[in-house]
Amino acid sequence: MIGTGVFVSAGFMAAKMTFGAILLAWLVGGVLAMAGARAYAAVAELVPRSGGEYRYLSDLVHPWLGYIAGWTSFLAGFSAPVALAAGTAGPFAATLFPGLNPEIFGAALIILATLIHAFDLRVSKAVQDALAVVKIVLVFGFIAVGIAVGQKQMPTWQPLEPTHGSAAVELFFQQLVFVMYAYSGWNTAVYAAEEFKDPQRTVPRSMVIGTALVTVLYLLVNWVMGANLTQETVQTFLKGDSSQITLGHLVTTQLLGAVGGQVMSVLVVLALFSSISAMTMVGPRVYATMARDGFLPRRFAGSGDKPPLLSVLLQGVLALAILLTHKPNEIMTNVGVLLTLTSALTVAALFLVRFRGSSPKPGLVPLLCAAVFIAFSIWMFRATLNVSRESAMWVGGIVVAGTIAYVATRILRRDGLPEK
Repeated sequence: MIGTGVFVSAGFMAAKMTFGAILLAWLVGGVLAMAGARAYAAVAELVPRSGGEYRYLSDLVHPWLGYIAGWTSFLAGFSAPVALAAGTAGPFAATLFPGLNPEIFGAALIILATLIHAFDLRVSKAVQDALAVVKIVLVFGFIAVGIAVGQKQMPTWQPLEPTHGSAAVELFFQQLVFVMYAYSGWNTAVYAAEEFKDPQRTVPRSMVIGTALVTVLYLLVNWVMGANLTQETVQTFLKGDSSQITLGHLVTTQLLGAVGGQVMSVLVVLALFSSISAMTMVGPRVYATMARDGFLPRRFAGSGDKPPLLSVLLQGVLALAILLTHKPNEIMTNVGVLLTLTSALTVAALFLVRFRGSSPKPGLVPLLCAAVFIAFSIWMFRATLNVSRESAMWVGGIVVAGTIAYVATRILRRDGLPEK
């Protein structure tokens, strides 16, 4: 769950929001993620199987909706975040090697992760475990340095584009999309639920406890980021995509000097590669599940205990395409909207189960959590559409493409044509 989205989002938010509003957004985001996790826990108890939203919506609502969710996972759940992490790593690497082409560097990371996870599960496991340690060192090290040598009082800087009244509320919900993107991953355990011992117990607990811990860590990271910003830094640096992305580098350089900033950039690049690696390892399992169900060509399912090679390669190719055609903030907005909507649809299935008389029925607490999550998701979606029509195009494009593919697949299966 812990990625570097928290380091990336802070720069974009500080250009538009006050310090207090930023902290409030991260607190609200944590509460929403926990509400979603509690609702997902109830869904996982009803369907203790792997496949995530694709499996849940297929089993609880309709295979078509599950198929749309599967396509969303393919594009927005994994491929686009891989592209975003790679696109973010480039500017950090450029602070270490001036003149480095960020896009080429990001593309190289995607290709490397694809090769690591395409052939051998033992290699995948070893690499991912090692990279996870790097992320832990980055997050805890950044917090420790900020608390030890950073500012302790509330900062006095003001954003570049201050807003007030209803405009400030709209901006808050637009930026909440970035926050929820950084929290994405709170539901990752459901993608491999069948591989847990006692999934009805361990999957819900892992999501709820993990989300609570990450909320605390994210609030501390944002405190360090915001408390150590100055008005000069806001005015001078937070104007372009590249400087907004590398805010963590700027703050660490301010606290520890040039060497400290370079160490920070190295750790961030490694942590971003850890995120690329994790999504390259997990994402193709969703497509493999769809292939086993007959909604993708059978060869994408893989065989035996080997990784699903074609699924891994397909995700890598799509991630490269997104990296080369979109800016990081565009990817973050569109992905955040899509992931939030898919999660909202999944928890909405609880109401359908409750009212159609199925057994077992979800309790009142998960239903309340689902209602809160759905309400905020709708508001975030509306606020984002007011400033980004591209997000609506992403949603519409996935629904149309997924529907066409679903209908075509059903026709082929009904006519007895080979699924390959």
